[in-house]
Amino acid sequence: MPQRFGRPGLLGTIARTAVISGTATAVSNLVERRDMRRQAAAQAPQMPAAAPSAPALAGTGRVSQLTQLAGLKTQGLLAEEEFATEKARVLGS
Repeated sequence: MPQRFGRPGLLGTIARTAVISGTATAVSNLVERRDMRRQAAAQAPQMPAAAPSAPALAGTGRVSQLTQLAGLKTQGLLAEEEFATEKARVLGS
C-alpha cells in the first residue's frame, strides 16, 4: 500500500481530536482547582494563635479543627503541604 500524503484520514483526525480534548480538559481542571484554592484562601479568616486552654477543651477543639482541615483537603481546597502545616500547628508539634 503506498504511503499517503496530505490530509489525515478519519482515524488520524479522531486521534488528534482526542488528544486536543484531553489536554484542554486537563488544563481546565487545573485552572479551576487553582482558582478554587485562591478563593478559599482569600475568604478563609486568618486564625490567630490559640491560647493554651484546659486539656479537655483543647482535645475537643483539636478534633473539630482536624476534621475541618480534612474536609478542606478532601474538597481540594488545601494542598498536601498546607494540610501538613496546619495539622502540625493544631497538634502543637
